Amino acid sequence: MTQSQSMAIDVFWSFRSPWSYLATRRLRDWEAQYDLIVNFRPVYPIAVRSPEFFHSVQPQWFSYFMTDVFRVAEFLALPFVWPRPDPVVQIVDEHGRRQTGEVQPYIDRLTRLGALAEELGAGLAFADEVSALIWGGTTGWDQGEHLAQAAHRAGLDLAGMDQRIIHEADRLDAVIAANQVAHEQAGHWGVPTCVYQGAPFFGQDRLDVLLWTLQKEGLRSR
Repeated sequence: MTQSQSMAIDVFWSFRSPWSYLATRRLRDWEAQYDLIVNFRPVYPIAVRSPEFFHSVQPQWFSYFMTDVFRVAEFLALPFVWPRPDPVVQIVDEHGRRQTGEVQPYIDRLTRLGALAEELGAGLAFADEVSALIWGGTTGWDQGEHLAQAAHRAGLDLAGMDQRIIHEADRLDAVIAANQVAHEQAGHWGVPTCVYQGAPFFGQDRLDVLLWTLQKEGLRSR
């Protein structure tokens, strides 16, 4: 790395992932504190990419997940409430299994908006502001001016972005698909996964190890 170069990482991230939400504020703080570029690369959640995943997990998986995510949010002093509405539309079938619906108005819109926000230079800021709405306790986060105000805090215009994601849906879907391929090639399938020079760091609980690695490699404060 030359004196003039910034270090860079990719973050593969989902609007339906509470763990992504719990990582984002720290990643945004890093960009402000260090000479670091965080390339925001939104992907669809596993409930959309691999809905059968939830059919084969251990019976204790969901109860432990719910215990742990609330505990970690409290540890990080971040508000946390299960979102209403859920960004992924699911139904519980007669066997008690969650089935992902074929029509996904929330996650499709959010993921395309995230890809566009990155192109507009504010992907991580948009992810931070919007995920704080979704997971931070705003009931009806998709209604009224909530999303518009979150986009505005990130320096973006939601109305204009919504028009673009309609007209540029195919192009943005190709960007998201490329992110998903790169995510898999990096060596993991879960989110958030950060990648530095080809090495994956999966989970919000690996951010300290990632920062340690970056600092060993010469990460500078701004």
